[in-house]
Amino acid sequence: MLLPGDAAPDINLPDLDGVTFRLHDALKQGVVVLAFFKVSCPTCQMTFPFLQRLADSTHAGAQLIAISQDDAGDTREFQQRFGVSMRTLVDARPGYVASNAFRIGSVPSLFIIEPDGTIAGAAEGFHRAAIEDIGRIFRVIPFKETDHVPAMRPG
Repeated sequence: MLLPGDAAPDINLPDLDGVTFRLHDALKQGVVVLAFFKVSCPTCQMTFPFLQRLADSTHAGAQLIAISQDDAGDTREFQQRFGVSMRTLVDARPGYVASNAFRIGSVPSLFIIEPDGTIAGAAEGFHRAAIEDIGRIFRVIPFKETDHVPAMRPG
């Protein structure tokens, strides 16, 4: 897994509407948070509704982008089932080009990328503290008092 201080590789992937996303172009607008997942991953299923709360923020200068390791059809079903509407890219091509470029070992994997292309934060699995860090970027508190979530859950 790439770590804080590493340079983020430029990735070019289609979103669910077929529009190509290029990371280095997105970084011109500010911080980008990438969230890699698989639809069958129970930890991803637990994590993504909280990430959606952050993605719903109108904070300019930051974007939260999901990257699915599954095909578009399965990814759309995941979005419906778990209330996910953030922009989602598809990395299901043979070889998982983006996932391999970021050296993903398990999902979910989260990366906070600064506008200069440097990785500022990285986490595998569910880490309450990592999601709270992302919440500060988006100026949103990701967890409510009624949310009963662990401090950590492996992916």
